[in-house]
Amino acid sequence: MNQARTFEILTAEPVRKRRKPKFRSDEEKALILAEALAPGANVSAVARAHGMDPSQLFGWRRTALASGTVRRLDKGPADETTFTRFEAVRTDLVEIWVGDTALRVSAAIDPALLVGIVKAVRRG
Repeated sequence: MNQARTFEILTAEPVRKRRKPKFRSDEEKALILAEALAPGANVSAVARAHGMDPSQLFGWRRTALASGTVRRLDKGPADETTFTRFEAVRTDLVEIWVGDTALRVSAAIDPALLVGIVKAVRRG
């Protein structure tokens, strides 16, 4: 009864666990969300660059759109596109285009002050 036997050895890789969500401040969330909402941005690539699951960033984006804190591009009167162009770059200086006017401010600017400046530029 000594028959030849074949054994196959199986090896397994551990299942990748989901990343534990990292606590992020509201300012950090806003910067990541702004980068993800920039025209032409790849949300999954932005999420991976910041070490987070893409589903988490898609959730933030969905929540922001539903709350009204950000809105999609829409058409204004006379079929003009009305939006503020934003280009995400890693620097201490942020450049914001409002129409044909460029605002260059420090990334550490007080948000309330920036809102006032943007409103003044839009009126002028």
